[in-house]
Amino acid sequence: MKTINIKDLQPGMFVVGVIRQAGHVRVKNQGWVRNEKGINNLINSGVLEVEIDPDKTLDQSQPETETVKEIAEAPKQDPWHKSVPVEAELGHAVQMYEQAKQLQEKTFLDIKEGRKIDVADFKETASGFIDSVFRNQDALACIARIREKDGYLLEHSLNVSILMSIFAKHLGFERTLIEELSTGALLHDIGKIKIPDEILQKPDKLSENEFAIMREHAKFSHDIVKDSGLGDIASEIAGFHHERLDGTGYPYAKKGEELSQYVRMISIVDVYDALTADRVYKVGMTPIQAFKKLKDGCPHEFDEHLLNQFIHCIGMYPVGTLVKLKSHRVGIVAASNPDSPLQPVVKVFYNAKNMFHVEVRDIDLSDKRVDDELEAAVKPEEFGLDLIKFFRHSMLP
Repeated sequence: MKTINIKDLQPGMFVVGVIRQAGHVRVKNQGWVRNEKGINNLINSGVLEVEIDPDKTLDQSQPETETVKEIAEAPKQDPWHKSVPVEAELGHAVQMYEQAKQLQEKTFLDIKEGRKIDVADFKETASGFIDSVFRNQDALACIARIREKDGYLLEHSLNVSILMSIFAKHLGFERTLIEELSTGALLHDIGKIKIPDEILQKPDKLSENEFAIMREHAKFSHDIVKDSGLGDIASEIAGFHHERLDGTGYPYAKKGEELSQYVRMISIVDVYDALTADRVYKVGMTPIQAFKKLKDGCPHEFDEHLLNQFIHCIGMYPVGTLVKLKSHRVGIVAASNPDSPLQPVVKVFYNAKNMFHVEVRDIDLSDKRVDDELEAAVKPEEFGLDLIKFFRHSMLP
């Protein structure tokens, strides 16, 4: 596969997908570009770069022997479309999230006792996540940011699944593909159930031997998911999420073109969620710190184009992030603003200068009447705040 500028696209080339764009074009079918008109349609739709398969380029001097397919169409709705307010979706999203945690606990027990995964339950959970994401992605995004310090093993997979659904929706993937990605993400760490608890729960740095054992979880995940019959995409997400573009990942040391777009996506999402998670033995990074860490791994470990898309997708200040405003007010990002990412809706509840709680109110930083702006993402520990308590009492309807 080769990525080229849209200006270098020629009739007869086989287009695999849209790589970079200023609009919201999605590939309906992979196929050949028939003529200049087709190329101009892509340019006019905002396409900047495409991925082609050079081996399938047609010889324009010979008559075509295969059907040329239409390759692009406008999406049925804007990827940021929100059909319900975030307040209306939060309660439903919380209920789904708790049910998904219960499913994870049940599945861990089933595997320990030699029973197979209930595939239907995981497909239903993934489908529920996706429905919520399409109604208003901010609800589940917020829940994925606010979580228990000691619930990492269960919540990490749920959060990665939610973020993969949001990411895939942003890239314009079809619903059926998003479901495969979301289901695979839900199960990407399932192999950890076969890792001894003394290693899995160890709060200190693992020894070389312990880390070698921990690395095996990706192989276990791959085998468990493949045996469940969920398909190749879910299996490779489960088995290859720790692989890196330069071959330094594990457990198979795959690299470059051996790693599909879906594996490249989950490697980014998996690391992002791990970096931003609060653990019993460490405080998580802010999203901006995590993005910088991921950027440092480009282009050797992570796909830089996809990382940029992911950052654009969830924003520099994702929903659920605790932020401080120039006015010294502190609050949670309650709703995203795709047109102006640095001007979200912030639910303020604390004054950092005077160190006391204030009346909870929503501030839309994009409102011209509001004379305030974001200063920085902050950690609740800086002010002795309990975000989980605040979320339950102030954000849920």
